[in-house]
Amino acid sequence: MTIAFTSAGSGGHFYPIIAIAEALEDLVREERLIAPKLYYLAPNPFDEKALFENRISFIRIPAGKIRRYFSFWNVTDSFVTFFGTVYALIVLFRLYPDVVVSKGGYGSVPVVLAARFLRIPIIVHESDAKPGRANLLAAKFATKIAISFESAAEYFPKKIRNKIARTGIPIRKALMRIESEGARQYLELEKDIPAVLILGGSQGSTRINESILSSLPDLVSFANVIHQTGQANFKNVEAVAQVVLAKNQHMSRYHPVNYLSEMALQRAAGVADIVVSRAGANSIAEIGLWKKPSILIPIPESVSHDQRSNAYAYAKTGATAVIEEENLTPHLLISEIHRIINDPKLMKSMGASAEGFTDPDAARVLARGVLEIALSHES
Repeated sequence: MTIAFTSAGSGGHFYPIIAIAEALEDLVREERLIAPKLYYLAPNPFDEKALFENRISFIRIPAGKIRRYFSFWNVTDSFVTFFGTVYALIVLFRLYPDVVVSKGGYGSVPVVLAARFLRIPIIVHESDAKPGRANLLAAKFATKIAISFESAAEYFPKKIRNKIARTGIPIRKALMRIESEGARQYLELEKDIPAVLILGGSQGSTRINESILSSLPDLVSFANVIHQTGQANFKNVEAVAQVVLAKNQHMSRYHPVNYLSEMALQRAAGVADIVVSRAGANSIAEIGLWKKPSILIPIPESVSHDQRSNAYAYAKTGATAVIEEENLTPHLLISEIHRIINDPKLMKSMGASAEGFTDPDAARVLARGVLEIALSHES
């Protein structure tokens, strides 16, 4: 049995694949099946360590981006996608997987087109409230379509909606657990004051970083701050923070990190009283599993088609407050954090609403579907 995964090069596309692979391993062991061969076909491996740990072989498949604005690169990238599709045909013909699982994004297009040509079953998973163009294309050829937000279904053609099921977003096993025991000591947080966890997505957010830096003196006056800056932004953020807080008696309450490992994120989530985050579907799902109140700052729709839709779909549950990036100011951010953490009843209500949003069995449900199709195709 052979299973191929494909996606674009972002954490939001990549890590749900890792979660599905973890669930597949559990199911194979429980049902005493022969372990399938797993492949990841994409323009880049994203996280080679995660692929290695889950015994997933990476094969590079070129793919070109199609931008939402006029660009000469759209022309050249279309040739890259064409070449990638031809190369994917050769690779898939050699591997001949029993099923292809697509998480969407530009990197998935060549593999999906090649799988369609070879009549290999395709499963599409859409994390966002508003599906991307790659998954809308793949859905036309899909055997099954899994969605995370109910609102996503309306974007797919009516004639294929019978293939759609809401499964939720697959989350890696490590991030389904949070560690509060000893977390304050591990993160070197001051006792008896709230903790604010700032997440800017897998790459960090310059806009959020700027707002946090501008509000730091006020923020550290009442809270510990765990701030994931992003690898590229870390040195600059750290340098500016040292200047901003140079004479501040609470300077030790600010904890910038370039990237939170699984262990660090488990502990940061364990002690956080509130999470400030971008509105990627994975981030929302993780916050929901942690049962934490949150403030979401979506990437503008002109840049990202999905985050604004995700944020407001989640806000309907009562689990979060949304601040549009164009309205984001240090004063507004501080006011919202204050408003929430100083209202225990609201904190409890938001946490309860968050708990009901994310399906902790999503990875296992998807893995079960993948196995069923792969086994039927194999036979």
